[in-house]
Amino acid sequence: MTLTSKPLAVIVLVIMLGGIAFSSAMGWWVTESTKQPVTFTEGDFAGQANPADIRGSYTFGDIAKSFEVTPEVLAQAFGVTEGDPAAFAVKELEAISLESGYEIGTASVRLFVAYYAGLPFDTTGQEIYMPQSATDILLAKGNLTSEQIEYLEKYTVTIGASAPIAEPVVESTPVTVATSAAASEANSVKGKTTFGELLAWGVPQETIEGLIGAPMPDPAVTLKDYASANGLNFETLKPALQAEVDKVKP
Repeated sequence: MTLTSKPLAVIVLVIMLGGIAFSSAMGWWVTESTKQPVTFTEGDFAGQANPADIRGSYTFGDIAKSFEVTPEVLAQAFGVTEGDPAAFAVKELEAISLESGYEIGTASVRLFVAYYAGLPFDTTGQEIYMPQSATDILLAKGNLTSEQIEYLEKYTVTIGASAPIAEPVVESTPVTVATSAAASEANSVKGKTTFGELLAWGVPQETIEGLIGAPMPDPAVTLKDYASANGLNFETLKPALQAEVDKVKP
């Protein structure tokens, strides 16, 4: 039997649609990227997502789905202050640090997520720069090894100046600045000051908890936001916290 073009076209179409339907039912037909990193295949972390596979196309929201870190913490760490943190794409970080002279990008996010979540990450032979704000959060979390702290001390930088200078990171004391006026400003308690900054300045966690009357919140939370959400008077809390900061100033 000879098939004409129309019946043949119908048969081909039916076969194609049938194949797609079957592939979808079997989970083989994927029309978009899942943006899910590969997992560790062996060792203590087998089955957990591997931060080394985070891509530039991932958003902070994508990362939060695979790792124990919120988009808000990532935004605080990398200085993202506008828009929805969950919708911010990692590849956009390069534009923020473009004039700094240091590359803050996908590798920096991979390292931050690994250290924050307590996951292994090989930095051998790599120079991965980390903004000061990200290092402050990592130090405040308190789960770093001595080797990881040493690495951060070497590669933590200040972003925003036209000719930034890398500053050493000290685990429990604030970074020393050039003038007393600058130091005073750097250690000034404000509404946008985070709990992580208080810890990085050297204020003991138990002291902070005593002043707020509650367990330590997420280090990325600002004092003003916490006070508003928990019915506290920030103007009363501010001088009490400033007094504790002044006690530990170098």
